[in-house]
Amino acid sequence: MTKLTIKTGTEDDFFKHGRQLAKAADRGKPLPDERIISFEDPAELMKLITSARLALFRAVKEMPGSITQISERLRRDRSAVKRDVDELERAGLVIVTDKVLPGHGRMKEVRAAANHVSLLAKVA
Repeated sequence: MTKLTIKTGTEDDFFKHGRQLAKAADRGKPLPDERIISFEDPAELMKLITSARLALFRAVKEMPGSITQISERLRRDRSAVKRDVDELERAGLVIVTDKVLPGHGRMKEVRAAANHVSLLAKVA
């Protein structure tokens, strides 16, 4: 995926965007290579994007790696990083994949789900 947008919006915004995509698909136009994660309540968005998780996401975007490698780079407890990675993965911000290491078994690699990420929060 190329673009990921995390934003606040209403249910009406969600369905309006869905209708626009459906109309474009009906006309045979290519759909954008993007994903939108929308929160109705800005507080829920802020619960997901804490300062620690934002730093974690930036580190993963800069250089994907194992949870152990990332925790060492951030100088954070591995179990705390694992919990944050799990939350970011559930939200769709990171992707965790099994990677085979030649002669050394396997590791789970954490990488950003998109090349470009936008964070938009509108408080009404």
